[in-house]
Amino acid sequence: MTPPKLFLPLIEDNEDKNSSFKNRIRKNYRHLRKWGNRTKTNCFRIYDKDIKEYPLAIDIYDGRFCVHYFSDTRENETPRQDLYDEVINALSSLFSVSQESIYSKTRIKREKIEQYEKIGESKDFFSVLEYGLQFKVNLTDYLDTGLFLDHRETRRLVASIAAGKRLLNLFAYTCSFSVHAAAAGAIFTKSVDLSNTYCKWGKENFLLNDLPLANNLIVREDCLQFLEEEKDIYDVIVIDPPTISRSKKMNQMFDIQKDYFFLITKALNLLSPDGILIFSTNSRHFDFDENLFNNCTILNISKKTIPLDYHNQKIHRCWKISKK
Repeated sequence: MTPPKLFLPLIEDNEDKNSSFKNRIRKNYRHLRKWGNRTKTNCFRIYDKDIKEYPLAIDIYDGRFCVHYFSDTRENETPRQDLYDEVINALSSLFSVSQESIYSKTRIKREKIEQYEKIGESKDFFSVLEYGLQFKVNLTDYLDTGLFLDHRETRRLVASIAAGKRLLNLFAYTCSFSVHAAAAGAIFTKSVDLSNTYCKWGKENFLLNDLPLANNLIVREDCLQFLEEEKDIYDVIVIDPPTISRSKKMNQMFDIQKDYFFLITKALNLLSPDGILIFSTNSRHFDFDENLFNNCTILNISKKTIPLDYHNQKIHRCWKISKK
């Protein structure tokens, strides 16, 4: 399958003396466009809460823009109209795009057990490029797009150690870690996720990149239950769980702070003697007690996994774990 041609739009050059917001987007994008062309990547963050008065983030996906507005209260589910209008104006003028190419999402603080549900039925899928690989995304039907951009460098790290290895990807979402590993020469991958939607999405990501499903298995199952029953051994294990997950298909509610010891302990039983386990979380309040794993070498590699387009250095934390 022929990959789509890399498209990164040119940007309007003139500085705007009346808009520090537009000027910051322009500065960020000019730098990142060069990087995107060099790395064959057309999806990245072009603004990340850089200016206090503009508490939002903007991602570009192959010429389309996804704007994330952040609200501290559960009552404000829509952005201020003046802020919304300014964002639309800035992107439209800088990139010469119509409003139809600009998508808005509002992220609000939710109760601990609240779940993000499907929010649309447009089925408007298209593919983007990340380090030359294709991934399907959807900017309308879900709060998340199908590709967590903040883990781009984590995926690249996994790919760098995957050649000739067997990989297990838990909480696989749309299988992007597994796709990168398979493309880098992993001899076998297994991706586990409870969502039928994401398992199907993951299969399509493999097929987009001409990667055979025969040695890249996708298993629809509760990861906690899977770890109780799995017997195979893996050289690389990736665990990137949600902070909280509650589903009718699960036997119990998942809470990363309560369940990480079980997760890592069980996964270590499936790890080869020289294997590597990559564990990450987006939870700001997560407390990792390394003393619980005395027979392991644990390295905090968070700084190495934060992409250059993310100014928030706390977007996630990541550890590399191996057996002593």
